[in-house]
Amino acid sequence: MKKIISALIILIVIILAICGNIHKKTDNNAVIFWTLQMSDFSDYMNGVISEFEKQNPNIKIKWIDVPFSEGEKRTLASVLSDNPPDLINLNPDFSATLAQKGALAEIDESQTKQFNQEILDSLKYNGKLYSLPWYATSAVTIYNKKLIERTGVKVPQTYEEIAQIAPTIKEKTGAFVFLPNITENDTMLKILNKYGVSTADTITSDESIKVFEYFKKLYAKNLIPKESITQTHREALEKYMSENIVLFQAGANFLNMIKENAPSTYKNTDVAPQITGKLGQNDFSLMNFVIPLRAKHKDEALKFALFLTNSENQLELARLTNVIATNNETLKDDFYTKYTDGDLMAKARVISARQLNKVQPVLQTSRNQKDINNIINSAVQEILLDKAPTRTILEKVSKDWQELNN
Repeated sequence: MKKIISALIILIVIILAICGNIHKKTDNNAVIFWTLQMSDFSDYMNGVISEFEKQNPNIKIKWIDVPFSEGEKRTLASVLSDNPPDLINLNPDFSATLAQKGALAEIDESQTKQFNQEILDSLKYNGKLYSLPWYATSAVTIYNKKLIERTGVKVPQTYEEIAQIAPTIKEKTGAFVFLPNITENDTMLKILNKYGVSTADTITSDESIKVFEYFKKLYAKNLIPKESITQTHREALEKYMSENIVLFQAGANFLNMIKENAPSTYKNTDVAPQITGKLGQNDFSLMNFVIPLRAKHKDEALKFALFLTNSENQLELARLTNVIATNNETLKDDFYTKYTDGDLMAKARVISARQLNKVQPVLQTSRNQKDINNIINSAVQEILLDKAPTRTILEKVSKDWQELNN
């Protein structure tokens, strides 16, 4: 009897050990998935993961949400290690940096038919695809219709039209047409890109000089606030809510801020398409997915990324967050194509979604992008303050930019 009990104990120990090894193996084989600041939508994320695992019982997903402020630092450390996550949510600028470093796996374009093609093309580096789009935003023109109606002008569609109506708006309302926050991050570069200016070589072109001179004249004639060379979109929002400016370019999410903090201004608010330049394209912001080159489960990670971005899951996320989907079928849904009078948020969403069909050419991220931004922004201040001739200042910008690229 004792021998039988001993044999049973040994058998139980062996079974437990085997089960432990199986569990350990499952953990090791899980697809590690990082997102940026998505914990507020944990019910959605966990629901998508649960459904994916149900449809793919041989694949387990381990989701880790990373604080936005730590995303780049932790990602860089992980992709250089031997055990990086399998799928990471990043912004395109940092994704491009990692692609330049050879740290990302190339993605087969034959698997990406579900996405908006213009958005997909914007993610390519050297003609190859290293990331997949998740969701986007595209700024609209938020404007005070009461002040516009008082002046009798039309809502501008281009920067040239803004210059044309600026004197009338100032004279009849006392307000400025807009605060362009042209020294905030890459704002000026994005505007220049709308005129085909995006490199160290083209920064000294006649078209580039025209753009800088455009803002210089508005500034000199006091048709834009003096703070335009120092303040950000946050200050522009404050000026819009206090009716000190007529136009404000921002994402649809800013409408809620206006509604909550300046209800009287919100009553007079309407939205129109984004201000464009010579090339007619629109700016947008994007969040995407990348698969590190050293990831252990590349195929499974890609399969999960495509599941996250299928039409059903994109629409559900959009309804929760009001972001713009990147899936073609989702963009055809009534949620992105129709709105009722008075529903300002829906109107802004429909306009934003349409704008994704005209985003090329996209401003491509360069090495040392932050340093390039700083050079451009310093030049903006010098030109608007008339420190030297515009061409002279831009020739120095070109030289400094080229040195950064070497």
